[in-house]
Amino acid sequence: MKIGVIGLGIIGGVWARHYEAAGVLAGAWNRTPQPDFPQWKTSPEAVATAADVVQIVVADPPAVRALIVRILPVLGAGKIVVQSSTIDPKSSEEFRAAVIATGARYLEAPFTGSKPAAEQKQSVFYLGGDAPLVAELEPLLSLISQARLHIGTHVQATTLKLAMNLNLAVQMQALSEALVLARRAGISDDVFFGALGRNVGHSGLVKLKEPKLRAGDFAPQFSVKHMLKDMRLASGINGCEDFPVLDTVRDRLAAADRAGMGDEDFSALIKLIG
Repeated sequence: MKIGVIGLGIIGGVWARHYEAAGVLAGAWNRTPQPDFPQWKTSPEAVATAADVVQIVVADPPAVRALIVRILPVLGAGKIVVQSSTIDPKSSEEFRAAVIATGARYLEAPFTGSKPAAEQKQSVFYLGGDAPLVAELEPLLSLISQARLHIGTHVQATTLKLAMNLNLAVQMQALSEALVLARRAGISDDVFFGALGRNVGHSGLVKLKEPKLRAGDFAPQFSVKHMLKDMRLASGINGCEDFPVLDTVRDRLAAADRAGMGDEDFSALIKLIG
């Protein structure tokens, strides 16, 4: 099968180049034109026409909705839409219904892993859909990822992705506060991270963000504005109205966004207190 990628941002562009290197990229499109990109097409409709599988990797539910509306007329039996943007369960229901009404198939496929993981083909997909469809897409998705986890339904996959990002956002806020607390006591970063490395609280997020926090390098691996969007989506899920830590970290991300940090890495949360 040939695949087309719609959305060539921090992650989508990396994935599309992996697909091109493997000889399976049928088309690529981005809202901001990138005509020199491999297999560039002039519209999302052209990508969907050229490809057996269309993978959407954009910012939020409204962006996905706009693309779904555009490509619906060229979908049908034999086409598959792989939706890899981080969205909410209600939007997933809407998009899936629209796609399958054309005779095409739909797989919810949010993922974890920032730009370095994408570059190293270490992304992990949370797949929501029928087992036969998951198996059919395994050869394609394995070209850009280290693992494909079949979570269950499309609703469950979107929910799990938001739950994972809530955990990361909370860890980032706590790590920022802990580091600033130590710095204010005159404890060096070497001592702090050396001790944390031998503590049960050490994590993959600490390993990823330690160099950025030490250097004050907030070039985006995953931006404040996108994490804020995800926390707002999580807050809108029924049953999450009384989650105090979710409320707090969402408000901190909103404050960072208002302070002009929206396009910076979400580790920039430390600047609000540091």
